[in-house]
Amino acid sequence: MAVQNISPYKGSGQITREQYLFYEMRTTAKLMSEGLEDCEVIKRIAEDNLFQYPTEKSIVAMSKACIVRLHSLNDNSLIEAVATQSMGVAKQICLYAMMKRYRLMRDFMVTVIGEKYRIQEFSFGKKDVNVFFMQIQEQDDFVASWSESTIKKIRQVIIKVLAENEYLDTIKSEKLNPVWLSPILENTIRNNNDEWALPAFHCFL
Repeated sequence: MAVQNISPYKGSGQITREQYLFYEMRTTAKLMSEGLEDCEVIKRIAEDNLFQYPTEKSIVAMSKACIVRLHSLNDNSLIEAVATQSMGVAKQICLYAMMKRYRLMRDFMVTVIGEKYRIQEFSFGKKDVNVFFMQIQEQDDFVASWSESTIKKIRQVIIKVLAENEYLDTIKSEKLNPVWLSPILENTIRNNNDEWALPAFHCFL
């Protein structure tokens, strides 16, 4: 337990349970943008089964996960953007929220994807994700304790997120696409002093 407590990657296992949650994030953001309190948002989602999940327990758990991610944006205009902007812009903001919430996602997007953009190296494959995990396992005892199946599940989620945000054409693609950073998101990243995130979105200015 002590190893987990000092690891910046604690909680990363939740990625496999929660996934990317774009539809759920958009639904939750719409309710938050209406001015509802967090508890009211959860209640509305559960009562109307807005996520179309089989159990109330799973609805409540994912509602809370979405609320935590949206609050991590620290910007009400971004929450509103998730609710109202085009799918491409909203998805990009949801990726930023994942990066804010999970150190693992943040480090992968910056040190792997951002670095590939920086050196103009657009090839991509599972090996890139595997090397990333090997590197952090060498540095972090908590991550080193993860099973092969856990790493495989997280790798699948990461690749799926890349495809959702059009970094990859499909989950089987072996070539990174250039991405365009939405001005709405860029402004907030700079206002939050989160310039560390810019390389992940192919932005180096």
